[in-house]
Amino acid sequence: MSDPLRLGIAGLGTVGAGVVKIVRRKAELLEARTGRPVTISAVSARTRDKDRGVSLADYSWEDDPVALATRGDVDVFVELMGGSDGPAKAATEAALAAGKDVVTANKAMLAIHGQALAEAAEAAGRVLRFEAAVAGGIPVIKSLTEGLAGNDLTRVMGVMNGTCNYILTRMESAGLSYDTVFDEANQLGYLEADPTLDVGGIDAAHKLALLAAIAFGTRVDFDGVEIEGIERISIDDIRRARDLGFRIKLLGVAQMTGRGLETRMSPCLVPASSPIGQLEGPTNMCVLEGDAVGQIVLRGAGAGEGPTASAVMSDVLDIARGTRVSTFGVPAARLAHATPARTATPAPYYLRMELKDRPGALAQIATVLGEAGISIDRMRQYKHAADTAPVLIVTHKTARDALDAALEAMPGTGVLAGEVVALRIESV
Repeated sequence: MSDPLRLGIAGLGTVGAGVVKIVRRKAELLEARTGRPVTISAVSARTRDKDRGVSLADYSWEDDPVALATRGDVDVFVELMGGSDGPAKAATEAALAAGKDVVTANKAMLAIHGQALAEAAEAAGRVLRFEAAVAGGIPVIKSLTEGLAGNDLTRVMGVMNGTCNYILTRMESAGLSYDTVFDEANQLGYLEADPTLDVGGIDAAHKLALLAAIAFGTRVDFDGVEIEGIERISIDDIRRARDLGFRIKLLGVAQMTGRGLETRMSPCLVPASSPIGQLEGPTNMCVLEGDAVGQIVLRGAGAGEGPTASAVMSDVLDIARGTRVSTFGVPAARLAHATPARTATPAPYYLRMELKDRPGALAQIATVLGEAGISIDRMRQYKHAADTAPVLIVTHKTARDALDAALEAMPGTGVLAGEVVALRIESV
């Protein structure tokens, strides 16, 4: 019998406990699929006596994750603590330096320190795997690094935060305000301890930065991602988009343009009939486009014990089989420095505004758009509210720079009664 692959698991929250359950309950299946036993040597967490729904009696305990990462009876260090720095980063670095392979679900750490950690793994002859860091149970990392390795990727996009998708689809289906559904999501436990990570688009942007690095062979550049959250989306936007045949999604898009790498995480309008438009609830979807394969759509649970633990185990089993893949698909030293390109691709935009109910107000807004080189595709004026008139404009394709110039000039007309909401309409 082959020697067992011995795991050290740091972090015993929802995902960590899920990994322990899989190893304990499916030992025979794991061995049959890899040709060797997969076992756990030791574990570590902040609290030792917490009931996690699974016995830890068979495993050694380490209070310090760095000590766990360097144990002689650990072959693979499984980092499930989270956090971009602190114990997670220190233990991961220690594990690689000690000659251990590493499996992690930590998108924040990799989005910020991914290049350095990939170089450390490469220098040590180890692998650093992170399928569980992006889109939960969806095998998008493996799809990019292995299944689509023969393609030049042209675009990667998707809905990568289930909490935001839940909020937006719940607002639409129940006709509720953003604040009401936000509170509901919080009570259901969908939100991070810092909700801004979810609704502010930061969590999803971490994931997009990782996918972009793999898809386009570039160094991870989280700072290059344009980020806008869903906080400004109102029930009016949800309804107006639906009237036009669209739905609003927090959409991540990465593509290489003539001006550089465009990576943005922002609320967009997408066709209601598209796969992304039909995505409901706390579900994720990744759309991958390659020159040979065309478009691939991956849909599934983006979080939770089972889906995320499943993704962790997919990396563990690859290591058990002897599969060795560079962290981002190509050796770290060959990853290029990408030039960030801010919303370089022209697109139509949805503009919602409240105008003061006075003669010529709409004409003044149209003039501002025209002076910026932006033509109007569709325009609707809704029922007056008091002394203001709600107006909706859909533009033809335009560059974001031109739109920004128009948005900056609009307050000078004196006809606006509040801020303009501008959302990109994405072709999917």
